[in-house]
Amino acid sequence: MSSAAGGSSLQVHAVRFGPGQDLLGSLQAFVEERRLRAPFIITCVGSVTKATLRLANATAENTNEVIQLSGRFEIVSLVGTLNRDAHLHICLSDAEGKTVGGHVLGDLEVFTTAEVVVGEALGLHFTRDMDERTGFPELVVQLRKSDS
Repeated sequence: MSSAAGGSSLQVHAVRFGPGQDLLGSLQAFVEERRLRAPFIITCVGSVTKATLRLANATAENTNEVIQLSGRFEIVSLVGTLNRDAHLHICLSDAEGKTVGGHVLGDLEVFTTAEVVVGEALGLHFTRDMDERTGFPELVVQLRKSDS
């Protein structure tokens, strides 16, 4: 388990992405441009026409549990951390209100809009290290040095 002791101040950023933009890539560029060190999703509403998701059955040895969606989907939920190796989960609903969700691998193409509120824990720094127990790079939370 990796955690930093104590709390952290919060800074809030809001951004809107438009039709055809890649949501994951655009969020990562937003984080890089602003040099955010401990960013995370506070909330997101919008829609996408494509998504590639890894499902819950996937393991480090069996990463083939992947689905590629195409169509019009509402973003019901988007959560996670946005450090360099972002770890995001999304829940999407189709035209009938049926939902599907999973770990975002990419291809989140915005349909009409994606309105995202991003938080940054100002006293923390997020990185990822390979965890031999899970076989995946897992979150490492560190206190931010005053010169960072």
